[in-house]
Amino acid sequence: MTTSEKVAYLKGLAEGYGTDPATKEGKLLATILDILEDLALDQEDLAADVAELGEGLDAVSDDLGDVEEILFGDLDDEDEDEDDEDLEISDWDGKTVFYDIKCPACGETVTFDENDLAKGSIPCPACGELLEFELETEDESKDE
Repeated sequence: MTTSEKVAYLKGLAEGYGTDPATKEGKLLATILDILEDLALDQEDLAADVAELGEGLDAVSDDLGDVEEILFGDLDDEDEDEDDEDLEISDWDGKTVFYDIKCPACGETVTFDENDLAKGSIPCPACGELLEFELETEDESKDE
């Protein structure tokens, strides 16, 4: 039974008991029941609004999950459009950013820093395969 239904039941009881709205007590009871009815309706409106907000929040959360997947992705899964080399920030000591890359030749994970990235390539310590990188500046990425 909803709150509105309970208030309607109370109003029915008040009428059934024959409370006279002309008396002081009758006026007081009628006013209290009217206030209860308004509160019950407000509560139902709020519950509907909360449910709607919850649905909206779920949709935003799902969209954010999609954005996170696009930005950060599961680096173990290879998409058809991506290169064989997956680049991941593995650590940051406050000064230098370290990256992990999986060698396409031997599958070994190689860790390197920004200085290695700036060189454009490094040899894989496990197999000697030359791992090459292309740097894209913010200006170049804005032009595209």
